Amino acid sequence: MDVPGRFRFMAGRGVDPWTLLALGLALLVALPVIAVFGLAAIPTGPIWRHLAETVLLSYVGNTIGLLLGVGTGVLAIGVGTAWLVTMCRFPGRRLFQIVLLLPMAIPAYVIAHTYTGLLDFSGPVQTALRLAFGWSRRDYWFPELRSLGGAITMLTLVLYPYVYMLARAAFLEQSVCVIEISRTLGRSPWRSFFEVALPLARPALAAGVTLALMETLNDYGTVQYFAVDTFATGIFRAWFGMGQPGVAAQLAAMLMLFVLALVLAERLSRGRARFHQTSTRYQELPGYRLRGGRAAFAVLACAVPVLLGFVVPATALAVWAVETAPRMVDLQFLALARNSFLLAAIAALAAVGCAVLLAYSQRLSRSRAVAAANRVAAMGYAAPGLVVAVGIMLPFAEFDNRIDAFMRAQFGLSTGLLLSGTLIAVTYAYLVRFLAVALGTVEASLAKVTPNMDQAARTLGHGPIATLRRVHAPIMRPSLITAGTLVFVDVMKELPATLVMRPFNFDTLAIRVFELAGDERLADSASAALAIVLVGIVPVALLARAIQRGRPGHSVP
Repeated sequence: MDVPGRFRFMAGRGVDPWTLLALGLALLVALPVIAVFGLAAIPTGPIWRHLAETVLLSYVGNTIGLLLGVGTGVLAIGVGTAWLVTMCRFPGRRLFQIVLLLPMAIPAYVIAHTYTGLLDFSGPVQTALRLAFGWSRRDYWFPELRSLGGAITMLTLVLYPYVYMLARAAFLEQSVCVIEISRTLGRSPWRSFFEVALPLARPALAAGVTLALMETLNDYGTVQYFAVDTFATGIFRAWFGMGQPGVAAQLAAMLMLFVLALVLAERLSRGRARFHQTSTRYQELPGYRLRGGRAAFAVLACAVPVLLGFVVPATALAVWAVETAPRMVDLQFLALARNSFLLAAIAALAAVGCAVLLAYSQRLSRSRAVAAANRVAAMGYAAPGLVVAVGIMLPFAEFDNRIDAFMRAQFGLSTGLLLSGTLIAVTYAYLVRFLAVALGTVEASLAKVTPNMDQAARTLGHGPIATLRRVHAPIMRPSLITAGTLVFVDVMKELPATLVMRPFNFDTLAIRVFELAGDERLADSASAALAIVLVGIVPVALLARAIQRGRPGHSVP
């Protein structure tokens, strides 16, 4: 059958325009990381030697310590709770299936500020202890929250849901046959867990831990507030404290090496092994009914992460917000909320639009080049916000300076900032950072649309754009809304890139929380922090429902 001309994607020796589009978008996402490594190659002289002799080892040591501590914590909590709510039966199990995701709604820097307000010397906990027992400052010991251990604890509490949701999805997808066979061979529930379920779920667990550790490397607010020197704080200090953008680029390149090492380790952990189900028999998984002490332990194991990771900080924020709202929720607060929603909405629309174009390009051209371009575009999520900021701001600033110098020399006019320090730059940073979030959702949705619909649209004379607009978009609308919501909330919570890239005199709720907490006005920051948390609950509900519907043969009314 002859294909209409507008559906011919290769004409003679011409170039497929959809391939060009995908390659262009992938290059756009990759440019900041390429720029960072390019800028890092520029010599910086004695400044770098001074850093290497003084603080570089502490950056490396603290960063590795964070990765090891958070990785261990999220793996233990995420896998343990996922197995309990999936395979065991105990009071409150169905509720825990959902609420265990709630800590994901709280940014790490918010929970760090909240627990500092609760647990520091003048906070309600230590104050109550001194009043109850008549202690003075020297009469008791209390853990130091502003430390490497404190940062590990805070990050673990909000990042374990990455492992939990992927582990739970993996356990839900497992065939009942392998569990039954292990039991008939005399394996106890615990041995079945360690010898059967865990090996089958290993790829998902590796992916979850990798995501959590990438977020750990991206964190700036927590480690800066707890005075833990990492590459994130080093980049910010070199750029804004020392006025050395070249050194900042070199530190950013080293931070990216940590990210690449994580990705490589995740790939190598799989090796050449393949993990397949050998049966198509999917039914309700066998439930190990727990009673007495075991049931109490399961309830406690699931309740503690939720209480510490969400209930306690959210309650504290709500109490402080009620106390301080009359003087903090004013016109300035509304302006900050407007700025946050504006940036998040623009970034969400841009990310979903680019994700649709990339996914649709792959559907139309089906070439390896487009598939590779999509994978490159998805890698932007691995780049920490400060790395993206360095890779964008320095080239943009150089461009602005050259244009301004040219206009001054030729016409006596100053162009000012055309790109750096504008909404264009900050939106670009968000697009690089969060395009992968939208792309994964859009690709999964588009893959479910049968190719027969494309053929039908083709016979009716519709071109690719018309088919996308009139056929695919209406079918994909729920997934597009989901993708936009996920990006929207990620942008609302993002601190490092916003802190560096925002336009002058353009603050957001996240910046407000960071600045007030830095001034030790923790209660005053509660209204802005609580607003971010409430917005973050929306994607948690979407994720909970998606995971529950993920088991083959299972349907949710």
